Amino acid sequence: MKNINLHNVAERFLFTQPDPVEISGIYCTYCVDSPVPAVKSCLMCEASLCEKHLRVHSKSSEHVLSDPSTSLKKRKCSVHKKILEYYCTEDSACICVSCSLVGEHQGHRVEILDEASEKKKGKLKNIFQKLSTKREETKKRVQNLEERWRKAQEKASGEAERVTALFTDIRRRLDNLEKRVLSEISRQEKEESLLRSTLIQKLEIKKDELSGRMRHIEEICNMTDPLTVLQEPDTGDLCDPEEGEGDKDINRCLHDVGDLDVSVISDKLHTLCDIITDIRRGIYVEGPGDILLDVNTAANNIFISDDLKTATWSQNNQNRPETAERFQNNQVMSSRRFTSGRHYWDVEISGSVEWMVGMCYPSIDRRGGQSYIG
Repeated sequence: MKNINLHNVAERFLFTQPDPVEISGIYCTYCVDSPVPAVKSCLMCEASLCEKHLRVHSKSSEHVLSDPSTSLKKRKCSVHKKILEYYCTEDSACICVSCSLVGEHQGHRVEILDEASEKKKGKLKNIFQKLSTKREETKKRVQNLEERWRKAQEKASGEAERVTALFTDIRRRLDNLEKRVLSEISRQEKEESLLRSTLIQKLEIKKDELSGRMRHIEEICNMTDPLTVLQEPDTGDLCDPEEGEGDKDINRCLHDVGDLDVSVISDKLHTLCDIITDIRRGIYVEGPGDILLDVNTAANNIFISDDLKTATWSQNNQNRPETAERFQNNQVMSSRRFTSGRHYWDVEISGSVEWMVGMCYPSIDRRGGQSYIG
């Protein structure tokens, strides 16, 4: 017996279900009831076929099958409406058989599309290989530049630290020297002050003694009685002009009192010369020079590495343009020049049998059969 209630629920459920989502892709042209994915497209029919319709499709050679496509009209000649089967090598165009026989490509050299396609793929593969090689070379150059930049940063950081340490040491040594010189000036000043104070004290005593003797003599000279004048004792001591031990001591003190002993100060200041010498040494004594080779001077039988630090003799001509600064044979100059100072650099010869390195002027002869360094 039919369950009416269950039947109504089922119908209502089916009625409310959403439409099936259309599968994306290329569908069979002949399956009109429901979309069925196509497996091939016929260029002649300009139709796409599922597996079912492909089995009953014409097997004639005119019906060319291809992978499913939506642009079937583009695969036919716009003039003759025939399938594009050939490639005109002279005009670089895809053509049909009529184009090659009676059309504008008549008499031109043509190739089958597959053959022309394979040839083009071969050329593209060669180009791809060359581009790949160039890309690797460019990548290595970028890496070399990044490495040089990193080393330059490290060198700049090291130089900054070296200069900072140099000036810190200079300031420390100058401060110490200043303290020593000022201390010496202060010491001499205290000694001079003490000696001067002692001498003034002695001279004041001497002055008081002389004043007393002068007053006594004046008293005698003011007496009117001759007998009293003559009977006054110690008249010889009052008139003695010779120096005593006290006068000699005072004279020695007067001789010792004077300006600062500049020679001692100058001797201490002479340390500045040592500091300046150390400063020069700290400025000019460096590590090995960073030498980069100048490709513009390299002979065409010399290969220069991308980092511009390696020169190698080569049988292959490098085909660089001929210029006045280029050596004719076996040599290359660095791009760095020295105008003064002392410099050195490290050279790795990598087991070379023959090599030379040296200094030269920019006016060195670069032509001739064989040039020699320096």
